[in-house]
Amino acid sequence: MHNPLETTRGDSTEPPYSQARYEEIAKEVSTYIKKIGFNPATVAFVPISGWHGDNMMEASEKMTWFKGWKVERKEWGYSSGITLLEALDAILPPSRPTGKPLRLPLQDVYKIGGIGTVPVGRVETGTLKPGMIVTFAPVMLTTEVKSVEMHHESLTEALPGDNVGFNVKNVSIKEIRRGFVAGDSKNDPPKGADNFTAQVSLKKLNKRDIK
Repeated sequence: MHNPLETTRGDSTEPPYSQARYEEIAKEVSTYIKKIGFNPATVAFVPISGWHGDNMMEASEKMTWFKGWKVERKEWGYSSGITLLEALDAILPPSRPTGKPLRLPLQDVYKIGGIGTVPVGRVETGTLKPGMIVTFAPVMLTTEVKSVEMHHESLTEALPGDNVGFNVKNVSIKEIRRGFVAGDSKNDPPKGADNFTAQVSLKKLNKRDIK
């Protein structure tokens, strides 16, 4: 996977469509993103003018000095192009972590007439299916999933990235709440912890960092 990064307003530089200004910005941004853990070689830098459409969908005649972008990708080697559209088309969709244990943080819980208790949230890892026995941490409440829906359509399986609502059996709206995490009771269910180890990155972008 790579990340396209356009340097826009190329028509507003002095002189217009300045190669020197583009290279200056690309260098400064590369230095910054490297500091925060990204590899600049995976970023497609594309000089554009959003107002005039330069290098958006077709190569600009006003930036003939730009020979194109090239990025390296672990999955498929190198990718290259000239326009922003090509950079967007070259993005590989991230693989969904379906093989990991289910983790679904609850965003809210509703009581719906004729249906019952319906927790809602986004599947982060694993899969959620009707009939699955799930455990809600940290209260370690276990119940059965009766149905799963997304955008008012029933699902046979919810995957990572899906925002879903799921009806649970014999659970009161008072027993679970926002912030709880649902997991598969039979596959490493989530548990509460007194402490944990985490890697935290604090980012602050000063005006002087990017001119």
